[in-house]
Amino acid sequence: MERLANIGLFVEVVKAKGFRRAAEVLGMPNSTLSRKIAALEKDIGLRLLHRTTRKVELTEAGRNYFERCKVIISDVQSAHEQLTDMIEKPSGKLRVSLPTDFTSNYLVPIIVDFANEYPEISFDFELTPRRADLVSEPLDMAIRIGHLPDSNLIARQVASLPMGLYASPQYLEQAGEPVHPQELSLHDCICMTAKTNSHIWVLQRKQEKVEVRVGGRFALNSVGMSCKLATLNMGIALLAEEIVRADLLVGNLKQILPEWKLAPSPVYVVTETRLLPAKVQCFIDYLISRL
Repeated sequence: MERLANIGLFVEVVKAKGFRRAAEVLGMPNSTLSRKIAALEKDIGLRLLHRTTRKVELTEAGRNYFERCKVIISDVQSAHEQLTDMIEKPSGKLRVSLPTDFTSNYLVPIIVDFANEYPEISFDFELTPRRADLVSEPLDMAIRIGHLPDSNLIARQVASLPMGLYASPQYLEQAGEPVHPQELSLHDCICMTAKTNSHIWVLQRKQEKVEVRVGGRFALNSVGMSCKLATLNMGIALLAEEIVRADLLVGNLKQILPEWKLAPSPVYVVTETRLLPAKVQCFIDYLISRL
């Protein structure tokens, strides 16, 4: 059992990228933590960490050991939390990485309703376009939109966003309104840099499928800014229907090529493990039921 406890300490040191930060998180003296890691290395018979005055680095053996041990420790912690949560109502701090525009346009009312239903849960949200590292950062889960690269993370699709092409009436008056997808290559198109193959748009009408390479002066990683640029006559944007609803109503934007369908954008919940504490599982279930 002491070995398992020391393995858990080793995982925390690697995640914190140093003994001092890990000791602060664990609430133990730095010297005690260092001694226990040394005991683990002696028990194994291999050096796991290179220690310098500024930082620690994994040896090759330490890197392989960490990849296996982090899963074991995560599963042990989650199993313990799940048993505890079976007795108590879901509680504690829920740490989530969220895409900024999707959260602002879709999730805020859902989060408020969830918070009212589970008053014992507090929230620590990071709204960012980047893909946070669930292994090294203190996060319970993340919500991600679009294609996911292969990884060891657990991903579950919770929604699908209908997409469309939109531009301002003023832009269309100046540049002309395309009547076929191939004409998009002649227009200023606003592309999302966070998406795979963001400069290739695929449209389908019944049995006809068209792939068109688009370009323009703007490529960015913000849906909200893409929508704003489109309303300011800067080009054609590929956007979710919900994002543009208000601008359509007041005439700031117009949908183009509406008879052509675009692949919806999937929304995923991503976690590091399948064994989840009740606060996380409840939030995921709630998102699925509402989205």
